[in-house]
Parts: sequence; structure tokens; C-alpha cells
Amino acid sequence: MEAEPPLYPVAGAAGPQGDEDRLGVPDGPEAPLDELVGAYPNYNEEEEERRYYRRKRLGVLKNVLAASVGGMLTYGVYLGLLQMQLILHYDETYREVKYGNMGLPDIDSKMLMGINVTPIAALLYTPVLIRFFGTKWMMFLAVGIYALFVSTNYWERYYTLVPSAVALGMAIVPLWASMGNYITRMAQKYYEYSHYKEQDEQGPQKRPPRGSHAPYLLVFQAIFYSFFHLSFACAQLPMVYFLNHYLYDLNHTLYNVQNCGTNSQGILSGFNKTVLRTLPRSRNLIVVESVLMAMAFLAMLLVLGLCGAAYRPTEEIDLRSVGWGNIFQLPFKHVRDFRLRHLVPFFIYSGFEVLFACTGIALGYGVCSVGLERLAYLLVAYSLGASASSVLGLLGLWLPRPVPLVAGAGLHLLLTLILFFWAPAPRVLQHIWILYAAAALWGVGSALNKTGLSTLLGILYEDKERQDFIFTIYHWWQAVAIFTVYLGSSLPMKAKLAVLLVTLAVAAASYLWMEQKLRRGVVPRQPRIPRPQHKVRGYRYLEEDNSDESDAEDERGAGAGGGGGRGDGAEEEAPPAGPRPGHEPTGLCRRPCPFEQAQGGDGPEEQ
Repeated sequence: MEAEPPLYPVAGAAGPQGDEDRLGVPDGPEAPLDELVGAYPNYNEEEEERRYYRRKRLGVLKNVLAASVGGMLTYGVYLGLLQMQLILHYDETYREVKYGNMGLPDIDSKMLMGINVTPIAALLYTPVLIRFFGTKWMMFLAVGIYALFVSTNYWERYYTLVPSAVALGMAIVPLWASMGNYITRMAQKYYEYSHYKEQDEQGPQKRPPRGSHAPYLLVFQAIFYSFFHLSFACAQLPMVYFLNHYLYDLNHTLYNVQNCGTNSQGILSGFNKTVLRTLPRSRNLIVVESVLMAMAFLAMLLVLGLCGAAYRPTEEIDLRSVGWGNIFQLPFKHVRDFRLRHLVPFFIYSGFEVLFACTGIALGYGVCSVGLERLAYLLVAYSLGASASSVLGLLGLWLPRPVPLVAGAGLHLLLTLILFFWAPAPRVLQHIWILYAAAALWGVGSALNKTGLSTLLGILYEDKERQDFIFTIYHWWQAVAIFTVYLGSSLPMKAKLAVLLVTLAVAAASYLWMEQKLRRGVVPRQPRIPRPQHKVRGYRYLEEDNSDESDAEDERGAGAGGGGGRGDGAEEEAPPAGPRPGHEPTGLCRRPCPFEQAQGGDGPEEQ
């Protein structure tokens, strides 16, 4: 039996014709070098490039899905735990039996104060934290703080709940600002990877046309908010599968409730102080909290392991190198931009409407009339309506830009007017379908509001040097609105609805005025972003200018120029054509390193 010939010829081994193969090329030590290290004969550069950028685009989609699912799990765990905790602590019997005279209501009030008040200071530190840690790592750290808040509920004491609530309040604005910035950056990168041939023709330094990434941004924001709004449904799973089995029915909890809806005062006036038929066992509570803790860790792992970086390493260095003082000041300097000033009422209303869905519709109209045991299903209706309607943000691909945002505002205006004149009777279930319809339709308006605002900011502010500042301002105003709702929680329902109506009307009018200004060609005044000042020792930062020159060479160059330093805004003179004698070419004319030669590029690019 003859041995099979080897699949690949052994280097240096004599073939059947001695030291030459069938083509007459000598083998062994006399073989030409090109035969050993030459290019693969069937290599198709264009096909390999297409496959490379297809992998890059799939990586961007993976980043968007991971960030969306991570945000959904994070917010779902937070809302679910907070809702279950407040219901348990509201019950008098549970407080007396489990905690005695520990003062649990006082702890809860201080915990809510920490969550709602602390974000007011977020405008001072959020841009600095995002630039210092980077967008991805800021997301990871903020999700970790949410997980810390969940972990403190294993041992409910003042020194665990209140400090973790303050830390959570500090992480709210950085988390959602970095999330919004991250989704916008992914849309821009997807455009770059889809139009790589155009980028090669235009050159690496030429920016893509303005608005070119808008279609991808619409799709990515629709995906993100479809998952985010599902967090309200995920938060109801502990209620549906655990806590509802321990609750009294509506005839007990609503026995002393007289007025609901537009006639109500504060939050659930007259609600019974005992809502639990039997107290849940501590072992069962630990199991539920452990499941929530596992979901929080899963969200951390998703962000850490599956979310890629939002910027190239050189871009991260550029963003940090504008100076920490400038980073601190730039959010305030962006107030000069009339577009942001016109959008501030919409930012505030965006915070109002979410809180009104959770406290006004769900509690003031829902629980007040149909009982606490149906709270979870009302919020699930809101969640599913908002999640499914986030796809309506894609209407911006075909309709004028203001249509989705104004349509959401119009729907909320109609619903608010209806709720202003409706007072459901307590302990009556005949109108429960109206509550479900109102919650679902409010979710539709919320979806159009959130997707429209985030997409609008990503389109108006395409510069990657500004996006974190813009989303910080957006979510900070949302936090201010939530703080205002927290302060006015004891107001009558008519006053809350009136504030909501006025804010919505002002927001819609201000936004349409902004669009009218842009159509007239009014140029917004944007603060100048300072040039990066790189002070790096060791590894040299590669850029267009000669950053490889030493400080001594830089000083000699300044001295040779007669001591006249170049102004910050002065134009640079074009260098003479061709390299000077005795000098190596610098900047774009420098000789590529071997790795760049192998990649066929002229400078460092993201691989």
C-alpha cells in the first residue's frame, strides 16, 4: 500500500524530479525568496477589504445591541427593586415586625432625596468623568453603581441605603449621557464602515458630509429605546410573580379613598396603611433580590465584554487634551447656542412626562381606582406601547424632521386634556380598559419624544468633540425636571396637569421656532473647542504635526522664527514643496512605519 503524498510540500525536501519541481523552479536552499515569503497567489485585496469592513459593521451592531440590553437590564432592575422596596416599607405591619423602631419611613425619604437631589450637581462633574474614563468605561462604572445600590438591599440600614442612593444619584446623568453619546458614535462609525471607499477617495482628514449618518442614527436610536422602554415591563416581574400574592384586594386598600384622577390630592390620599395580607418570608425576599443582583451583574458583563470603544485611542487622547478647565466650562458655554436654548423646554418636559406616567397615570388614576394589585399591568401596558412605538421614530427617514417629535407632543396634549376632565370612581373596574388604553397611548407619545430628541441632538451636533457636552445638558435638564416633580409630589392633580400642559405647549412652540430659524439660515453660535495640547513622555503621540520632535527642537524652531509665536486662531503657512535638505519629512510626508506599509496606509489608523 503506497503512502499518500503530503498535502503541502515540505520545505527543502527533494521532489520527484530531484531538486527542481515540475515548473523547473529549484527547491531547497536555492529556492527564490519570493516563493517563501511572497503574496498568496489567489489573494483578492478588494474582497478582503469588503470582508474586513463587513466585520466592522457587525461589530457596531453588536455594540448597539449590547448597550441597549445592558441599559434595559440596569433600569429594569433599579425600578423593580425600588418599587418592591417602597411597597413593602409602606406597610405598617411589615415595618413593625421586621424593623421595629428603626425609622424606616425616614430612611426611605432620605433615600429618595439622595436619588432625586444629587443629580442637580451632575452638570459640574459629568463631562469631566466621561472624558477621564472614556465613554465605554463611564457606562460600565455607572452600571456598577446601580448594581451597588441593589446589593445594599440585602442589609437595609441607614448607613447602607442612603449612601448607595446618593452614589446612584451621582451616576444617573453620567450613565444616560454616555449612553446617548455612545449610540450616536456608533451611527457615525457605521457610516464610515459602510462608505469606506468614499472615505479613501476624499482622504482621511476630510469629514463626511453633514447629516450623512442620520439614517443610521434613526435606526440605532429606535433599537435602543425599544429595549430601554421594555425595562418598565421587566421591572414588574417581581410584582407579578412574587409580591402580588401577598397584597390585599382593592376593597381593603381603597376603603377610605374618596377622590381619584383629576380630583385627587397628592399621591394616594386615604390609601390604607396595611397593604400586605401576609408578610413575605425573608428567604423569599433574598431569592428575589439575588435574581435582581444577577441581572445587574449581567448588565455589567454585557457593557464590559461586548461593548467596544466609542473612540479610537488617539481620539480619546485628543478629547482629554483640551484641558480639564475647558472641559468643565464648555457645557456652560454651549448656552450661547440658540438651538439648545430653544430645546430646553422639551428637555424639561421629557423628564415630566416619564414621571407622570409612573406616578400620575399609574398611581393617581390607576391604583387609586382599581387597586394596587393592577399597578404592574398598567406599567406593562405603558412599557409595551412605548417599546413597540419606538419604531415609529423611523418615520424620520421619509417625513420632515419635526413630524415625529411634534406628533408625540400632540398626542400627549390630547391625552392631558382628557385626563384633566376625568375623575374615575374608586373601587370600580368597568373603566379599567380606559386606563390601559391611556397608559399605552402615553407610551406611544413617550417613545416619539425620546427617539425624536436623541436623534435631533445627534443630527444637530455631529462633532465628536461636542456630543458628550450636549447629552450631558439634555439629561441634566431631565434630572432637574424629575427633582421638580419630587418637590411637587403633594400638589393637587389639577395643578400637575396644568404644569404639564403649559410646559408641553411652550416646548412645542419653542422647538418649531428653532426649526424656523434654521430654515431662515440663522447661524448658531457655538463655543470654540480648544486644540489638543499633548504633553506626553515616553511613547510619542502621532499626529499631523511633528509631535515626535523634542522640547529642545521645538524651542530651537521657535527661536529661529524670531520669537514670534503663532496665535491660537492664526492661519498656518503652507510648507514649501519638497523636503528641505538635511531634514526628514514630517507630518503627512513622514515615511510610513513597516506596519503601515504592510497595511498600505500612510498613518496610524484604527485596526
